[in-house]
Amino acid sequence: MDNLSQSSPAKDIKVTLLLMGGHHYTISVKSDSPLLVNLLRTVAAQTQSQSTGSSKLFQLPVNDDRQALWFSSHHLVGVVTEPPIFAQPQPQSVPTLEQPTTSQFVQYATPKPPAPDPIISSDFIQLEQFLTPAETNRLIKYVLKNERNFVPTSTSTGEADYRKSMVLHSFPEFSQLMIKRIKEVTPEILTRLEIPQFNISDVECQLTLHNDGNYYKVHNDSGSADTLTRELTYVYYFNRQPKAFSGGELVIYDSKVVNNYYVAAETYKVVEPHHNSVVFFPSRYMHEVLPVSVPSRAFMDSRFTINGWVRRAT
Repeated sequence: MDNLSQSSPAKDIKVTLLLMGGHHYTISVKSDSPLLVNLLRTVAAQTQSQSTGSSKLFQLPVNDDRQALWFSSHHLVGVVTEPPIFAQPQPQSVPTLEQPTTSQFVQYATPKPPAPDPIISSDFIQLEQFLTPAETNRLIKYVLKNERNFVPTSTSTGEADYRKSMVLHSFPEFSQLMIKRIKEVTPEILTRLEIPQFNISDVECQLTLHNDGNYYKVHNDSGSADTLTRELTYVYYFNRQPKAFSGGELVIYDSKVVNNYYVAAETYKVVEPHHNSVVFFPSRYMHEVLPVSVPSRAFMDSRFTINGWVRRAT
């Protein structure tokens, strides 16, 4: 091997030993350790010589010194180092194992950083004046009459302080109206969002209110086993006029794919809760509802939504 000098101070090296039969063990040594050089030069020697007449015995502590690993150099398949160490071979000679020197190896302590994950834009569609004025007026009167039927919301994980709001699960007159309208516009929404058309198995629907201090932290709508078929999320906004609350914006995070999962990026879009408007976006997007401020704390001054999900037929 070429005589490459190494003037930098000794560093901790994580070494993974790859042995015959699929076994592997990880140890930590100093970069100037004779043991490390012996390991590396043994592997180098095996790649440069066909001779199997000599063998070296290694005895190493493993698993926090609770065990000892013994193996012959003939059973050493490879060595993985972190940070990386590279050797420059000399094809005409085989290194001698008895007197190793670290000057025969060059260490690169700072590997190249991985390329950043590409950002996927969080596209959404917001339609204004989704219901007629008469329908919204009836809806507000209906909510007033059903104040006592609202119950606290929860999450599928049961995590505390993650979501604060109230929900009305049964409101047949308006849930059927909303489901009908959602089904009518879904083909156009899918086209505009560049989502392939699919057969709809169900459209879920609930009526939610956010009063003073209410919120919903970052989440997505299709991340559990029972929600995997949710493809499209919709949120219809309505409130008493004039509006008596502030905040409550919907934040939809851009996405990136990490280990085959969609996760939130650092960038995002903000959707204002306009009265009598509806917003659509893919259910896999990470999103949240920012805290709502209702100075009066009155029920009818809340931020109201009819929200739900369009499910794909399996």
